[in-house]
Amino acid sequence: MNKLIQINNLIKHFPLDKGVLAHLFGKDKRVVRAVDDVSFFIREGEVLGLAGESGCGKTTTGRLVLRLLEPTSGEVRYRDKSVFNNTPEEMRQLREKMQVIFQDPFASLSPRMSIGASVGHPLKFHTSYSAAEIRDMTHDIMEKVGLSPAGFLSKKYPHQLSGGQRQRVVIARALITNPDFVVADEPIAMADVSVSAMILELMVQLKQEFDLTYLFITHDLATCKYICDRIAIMYLGQILEIGPLNEVFGHPVHPYTISLLAAVPVPDPKFRRTDVIPKGEIPSAIDPPAGCRFHPRCPYAIAECSVKIPVLEAAGEDHWVACPVRLKAGG
Repeated sequence: MNKLIQINNLIKHFPLDKGVLAHLFGKDKRVVRAVDDVSFFIREGEVLGLAGESGCGKTTTGRLVLRLLEPTSGEVRYRDKSVFNNTPEEMRQLREKMQVIFQDPFASLSPRMSIGASVGHPLKFHTSYSAAEIRDMTHDIMEKVGLSPAGFLSKKYPHQLSGGQRQRVVIARALITNPDFVVADEPIAMADVSVSAMILELMVQLKQEFDLTYLFITHDLATCKYICDRIAIMYLGQILEIGPLNEVFGHPVHPYTISLLAAVPVPDPKFRRTDVIPKGEIPSAIDPPAGCRFHPRCPYAIAECSVKIPVLEAAGEDHWVACPVRLKAGG
């Protein structure tokens, strides 16, 4: 498969806001290293999961890919064309093909707009369809995501729908411009178990029907196995392991990946964990550790880990890991 998205050395640092005087006199030059030298690609037609704990930089990465944020440095390419070097008109055209499903459906929908108006709103910016054509296209996509009868629900407002229905509205709005790439930012994080299962099933169905490529952002590894083809593990703004889902889940190499997988609940009351739990707390992204960022909590750490920044190295076919200690030991 061809590479649809290519990300090279992507960096996003947020300066700390310590007030006007500190800014003017340069008293605080510290930054939050939200995304720090991230590189990966997404093949056309696949689902890449981006997983890690809250605050590791997953959502910031997704927003950078869509240019909802400007990077500190680095590059994102869509179909081998830079996302950051476009004119406003080129960016408008690009947004037809690159869309987002936000985590909180209630916060991402205007309470003053009807459901039909919210879903059809992107067409007013990207097309020259008539009002009647926009209404018909809106009803059609609403039916496809399970919002039926569309004619009735399109007149409702967000507060009149359930959480699951609101998430379907957000999905319908993302798909109405017929994109081929969608960033799904924790799309089931605010849903209960039954609704989550239905939303995941819907996303898999829509991927096939619309020939979509997903960047699926999540902190829940258990959901990845239902939708992802490959997975990238992120920690403190950096990718520590990336590869085919079955390979990473079946043969994890990086100690952080191992600890994350060990934390996935097992529905067996007789099961007892024997895995080593990482020690200490997650360091601050303002002052991350030197060398490998996981080394202060890693049971395999050696002196070299606190000095040398590890790079992704091959651990198998299409499987890459940033841990020379585990790689030398044979994983």
